[in-house]
Order: sequence, then structure tokens, then C-alpha cells
Amino acid sequence: MEPRAKKQENLSRLERAAQQTADPKTMEQKAKKPEEKFRFSLRKEDVWWTVGFAAAALLLFGIQVLINWRLEWLDAPLRVRVLNYVRGGLLIFVMLTVANVIEVFLIGRIPNRVSRFNLQRIFRLVVVVAIVFVAISVLFVNWYTAVVSLGLISLILGFALQMPISSFIAWIYILARAPYRVGDRIRIGDAHGDVIDVSYLDTTLWEFGGEHLWTDHPSGRVIKFPNSTVFDTPVFNYSWPLFPYVWNEIKFQLAYESDLEFVAKTMREVVDEQVGDIMSQKVKVYKHILSQTPVDELEVKEHPVVHFRVSENTWLEAIVRYLVPPKEAGRTKTRLIKEMLARMNAKPDRVLFPKSNLR
Repeated sequence: MEPRAKKQENLSRLERAAQQTADPKTMEQKAKKPEEKFRFSLRKEDVWWTVGFAAAALLLFGIQVLINWRLEWLDAPLRVRVLNYVRGGLLIFVMLTVANVIEVFLIGRIPNRVSRFNLQRIFRLVVVVAIVFVAISVLFVNWYTAVVSLGLISLILGFALQMPISSFIAWIYILARAPYRVGDRIRIGDAHGDVIDVSYLDTTLWEFGGEHLWTDHPSGRVIKFPNSTVFDTPVFNYSWPLFPYVWNEIKFQLAYESDLEFVAKTMREVVDEQVGDIMSQKVKVYKHILSQTPVDELEVKEHPVVHFRVSENTWLEAIVRYLVPPKEAGRTKTRLIKEMLARMNAKPDRVLFPKSNLR
């Protein structure tokens, strides 16, 4: 039996791989490969941008020193105005230099690619807001007038742009809490689809299923909804990074005279052959996640289980449950049904299906 420590390590590797990708196959490949340490690499363009910002800041500092040294070159009012602009530009380029250093050498060292990308977007937004603040302070020398003007403008815009502002705050929430991310398959309200973009104000889905399809095939339509929807509408994420699988079932109606042991054995064998190994591994992850919650006493089987129940139309129902990636649910179910029917129809004396008007 595999040692407990080794099992725990395998589960931890699966979880770390899941944080980097939502695709189940890619996640498996990452988890099986020897884990590589994140290596920070400095790009030439990052160096050039940093040097460029620093050089611009030094140039503006030199201009400021020169103006203060040669006061006679400019008359007093013009000198004050120019110095104000130079100081503002100097502060902006110093901020850009420091921001670039932080983004490259601090944020750039974060191993998780998704976290690194989201943090970069937020950090750049903060830098832009700070630069706009400095620019306004340069243009409006009279701070009292500027603050009053900005206060009135903010009040007016706050009423007029409630939905966009709420959606922008929701964008920050989506980045921070990650109810979904690009590539995930979700359902929110009446919208079903794969997330293809999360912008500052709205989210775009590539719809699957829909009113004209009953399968999980893409419908060809695009759905857009404001990010603020996540605040008051439940989000069903079928591609949760730690467990990007869903439980699925196949159901057959049978006569009471059928050989139930043979039916159960056949259905289990087909599912085991097709998805058994993957299911066994993923149920271990599922159990590990459940163990961290108050529902850790829930019993979850690592292999397919067949259940029987009496149908409303007096036939028996044979139901097999298994795990499958959400984007492959339709193809997997079709493949399993074909194989199950082929094997059970080969034994018509042991498996009795509803026929003609007896259905």
C-alpha cells in the first residue's frame, strides 16, 4: 500500500498544478512531471523601460537644477509655471521607475502565473490613478478649487455611473476572489458558457447548449453580462481549479426479469475501462478537499457504482455514476452508452429492455 506521506505529496502536487491551469489533461501532465522550481528571468525590454524612465527623471531633475541656477533666463511667473510642470513630470517618471522595478523584481517573482497576472493588472491600475492624481495637482495649483471641482464631478458621476462603477468594483472582486476566470465553464443566472474574457466592466461567455441544443456543444453565440452580476447572482463553476470535474450519470430502463447483477457488472466494467483510472485519482483529490470541510464524513467511492430504483412508469432504472471533465461530458456519455448497449444487447436473455408499446 502506498505510504500516507507519498499520497499526500501526490495530492499536493495535483492541487499546485490545478492552480496554474483549468484544463484537466494539462493539470495531470503538470502533476506527473518532476516539479520544477520557478525561475525568475529578466527580460531586456524590462531593463530598457526602467533605464528609460530613470533617464527621463534625471533629465527633468537636471532641468530643474538649471532653472534654479539661472533665474534670469525666465521671468518669475513663467519660471514658477515651468518649475511646477518639471516637478510634476519628475515625480511621474520617478513613480514609473519605482513601479517598473516593483513589477519586475517583486511581482515578477510570484510563482503562480494567474496570481502574478492579476496582481500586475491591479498594480498598474493603482499606478495610473496615482499618475492622474499628480497630473491634476500640477494643472490645478489652487488645491481648494481642484478638490471642490473634483468633489462635485465625482458626486455627479457617482449618480450617473452607478452600474459601471459597481461593475468595476466587481472586476476587482473577481480578480481577488476568483469565482471564475478565463477558460472556466460556468452558469450564472440563465447564461451558460465558457469564459473567454473578463474586462473592467463586463464578462464575455462563449455559450454552450442553449435553446437550440440539448448537448454541451458551443451554440456559436456570445453572451455578455456586467461584472456586477456576481454580487447578486449565484455562480456555478464547473471548472473549479482544484477539482475541474463533475459527476455524471447514465440511466437505462429495464424489465424486472433482467439479470441485475450482470447489468451492474457490465455498466461498471465499461465505465472502469473508459474513465476508471482518471476517476480513481480524482476522487482522491475530491476526498482530500472534503476532508478540509465539515462534510468530510461523506462517503465517496473511487470506482463507478451502479444503483437501481423503481421508475415512475413501473420499469426498473439502472444508474451508473462517474466523474468526467465538464467539457467532455457529452462525448464521454455517448461513448459509454454505445459500448454498454453493445454488450447488453449481446445478451438479450439476461437484459430485457422496454419494447414497442410496452415502453
